[in-house]
Amino acid sequence: MSKDDEQILVVKSDILFEKGIWQGLKTENLDYYLELIKNNCEFRRRGDMETDNSFQQIIPYMIFSGPDANRFFAYKYIGSAGEARLINENYQLGVGGHINKEDVGQGDTLDQGMMREWQEEVNFNGNLLQKKLVGIINDDTNPVEEVHVGLVYHFMGDTDDIQIKEIDKMAGQMFSVQEILELPQSPWMRIVVNNYIKK
Repeated sequence: MSKDDEQILVVKSDILFEKGIWQGLKTENLDYYLELIKNNCEFRRRGDMETDNSFQQIIPYMIFSGPDANRFFAYKYIGSAGEARLINENYQLGVGGHINKEDVGQGDTLDQGMMREWQEEVNFNGNLLQKKLVGIINDDTNPVEEVHVGLVYHFMGDTDDIQIKEIDKMAGQMFSVQEILELPQSPWMRIVVNNYIKK
């Protein structure tokens, strides 16, 4: 099955933003938005959703720090990655992706999809001490981001032993906060750094 034919979790934009649209990272009333998503989500064909801003694709976006709270994992796509729109020098701070229909029926669908994405993207050889929702990203500054909403989770682990699985497509490592500030940043990374990491 092609990526375009995947059934992905979405919420109608007018429902998600019924209390108003925000730009950047929302850090208040997160439980309200989680419940709103869970109670109003549906699955639609990915190819139809990529250009339809009447729906928001829900993306778990997991940032990771180890024992040193001032060091975070970041990665970037490299030349052999499949999606041309992703290949540039910008780094991503969050690991994540779409929630699929296959994630339904194994408990909390959002949690199942989030942990499946985590396990697909990285090898983490330790224990996760915390998985905390810290904000929700909405970014209407370009066509790719305006059809996606990011659920930003802060994962804290007991070790820095984390690597990207698809090393032919991505390169990643742990960085200090100071180093992160000097990296070229993707739009979502910039939002999280400016509104969470730096605070």
